[in-house]
Amino acid sequence: MKLSLCFTASLNKLREFTEQEEIAQSKLPGESLTWEDLSKMKYTWRVAMETLRMVPPLFGGFRQAVKDIEYGGYLIPKGWQIFWVTAMTHMDNSIFQEPEKFDPARFENQATLPPYNFIAFGGGARVCPGYEFAKIETLVTIHYLVRHFTWKLCCTEDTFSRDPMPTPNQGLPIQIIPEKPL
Repeated sequence: MKLSLCFTASLNKLREFTEQEEIAQSKLPGESLTWEDLSKMKYTWRVAMETLRMVPPLFGGFRQAVKDIEYGGYLIPKGWQIFWVTAMTHMDNSIFQEPEKFDPARFENQATLPPYNFIAFGGGARVCPGYEFAKIETLVTIHYLVRHFTWKLCCTEDTFSRDPMPTPNQGLPIQIIPEKPL
């Protein structure tokens, strides 16, 4: 998978949209973001979720079958360990149409997504306890990056592998250029 596809699409989508600019214009110089500001970053969060869908931070995990399950003609006995793979779910075209296409709009109405199909943070009783903190960190970081910097990938080969986490094959050299003072 190409990193540039996800990286460039994320950046372009955020720069096209005025959400971050509107929030910045409502602030005095040096004024911090508030909870209200973060709650206005709906499009920004959809871009982040689509990025996490395409390049999930977690490879997968184990669960134990709580009863005998028949799946695809196979019997999985109660007590057996089952390994689920996040990327297999996120790139399943029966769940996400055109899964290789970067499309934040697929998260406009999350209620339409079947449960446990966007699992970048797990789900149900086992959802990541740091989910809300990660969301806050992501939104604040994106706000300042988009508002104050220009950046581009500087690698010649922009693929990644899973070992087990997504790891750029040649590192991730990025040129960051300040545009506006913080």
